[in-house]
Amino acid sequence: MKSIKEIYRIGTGPSSSHTMGPRKAAEIFLRKHLHASGYEVTLYGSLAATGKGHMTDQAIIDVLSRNGLPVEIKWKPEVFLPYHPNGMTFRSLNEAGLPSDEWTVYSVGGGAIEGEGLEHNDGAEIYNLNTLSEIMDYCERSGRSYWEYVEQCEGQGIYDHLRDVWQTMRKAVEDGLATDGRLPGPLNLRRKAPAYFVRAEGYRDNLRSRGLVFAYALAVSEQNASGGEIVTAPTCGSSGVVPGVLYHLWKSRDFPEKQMLHALATAGLIGNVVKHNASISGADVGCQGEVGVACAMAAAAACQLFGGSPAQIEYAAEMGLEHHLGMTCDPVCGLVQIPCIERNAYAAARALDANIYSTFSDGQHRVSFDKLVQVMKETGHDLPSLYKETGAGGLAKDYTVDNVQLNRNPS
Repeated sequence: MKSIKEIYRIGTGPSSSHTMGPRKAAEIFLRKHLHASGYEVTLYGSLAATGKGHMTDQAIIDVLSRNGLPVEIKWKPEVFLPYHPNGMTFRSLNEAGLPSDEWTVYSVGGGAIEGEGLEHNDGAEIYNLNTLSEIMDYCERSGRSYWEYVEQCEGQGIYDHLRDVWQTMRKAVEDGLATDGRLPGPLNLRRKAPAYFVRAEGYRDNLRSRGLVFAYALAVSEQNASGGEIVTAPTCGSSGVVPGVLYHLWKSRDFPEKQMLHALATAGLIGNVVKHNASISGADVGCQGEVGVACAMAAAAACQLFGGSPAQIEYAAEMGLEHHLGMTCDPVCGLVQIPCIERNAYAAARALDANIYSTFSDGQHRVSFDKLVQVMKETGHDLPSLYKETGAGGLAKDYTVDNVQLNRNPS
């Protein structure tokens, strides 16, 4: 497995696979073709189907047009390249307007890209164990925790990155709570985080705790939907879950920074196992690979903070993902708003429940996390493409940017 830095990327929303990944690909292509007379980019499959709502074209044009050169975007939503649904082909043009070079690349989720010539650009393999069962067995035999295994593989330098991640997560929560008004786009959604925060403070104990978790997760998700700075955990579309849970536990329990960084390391390891053995791309496996994995990460982090054993942490992560199994990716109008924002808030609450459930147990259970990851991968690949970030099926059916009908008052 690669570094958990690949799981935690600091950047701007609204989508890691549809904006961060294409922007990164455009930057790489631009560096290699600075003397081109223009550019042509063809988007395929999911990138083309929901690219306008995710601002894919704008992300690419912002990069390639820096020198005032023309950039043409072509949309082919009906064409799915065999490697991954999020395919794109960049072409440089000469003075006659003819292609001088081309490069096909894929945005595979979480802001990561894969394609020819990228083998050494997107991080080296630094983990020698690639399944959670192997890692848990190693931790049990060696007396180590998951975060200690991360530290052993990554080195002490990983904490500099995790410290930046934690600071960015906290700022995203606080900025989201301090901002009200309308989210961008044709859905005309109002921000909910500030109101949820105020209402939660009026309740006592359990209801207040649950309401605050909702508010914190909503705050980050709304920042993401507005193009604010967030951390992929593991994606932009699921970026509210982990910070929603960790910010709540930090504020309510006053955990020191060191423990918060250990929790982030544990969560990152969980996300890394899924990314390596399956996928965190909604276009590939549906929302189970985004919000489901984020829930597993947050559940593991919470269990780590409360002193869970490696087996209990594995169980918490398994439950966090299992109960999102089969979840479709069906963004209305291709925007990371409905149902994405609400799912983040609900998954944050589920993560805390998974932690509580696992700590009541001894960590022993029948379905392993690794088995579940394999089932998630198979389930995602069995889903028809209209349920995987194409904006053509599920909740997104019948809604388009040009013809938004919200008479049913969706959340």
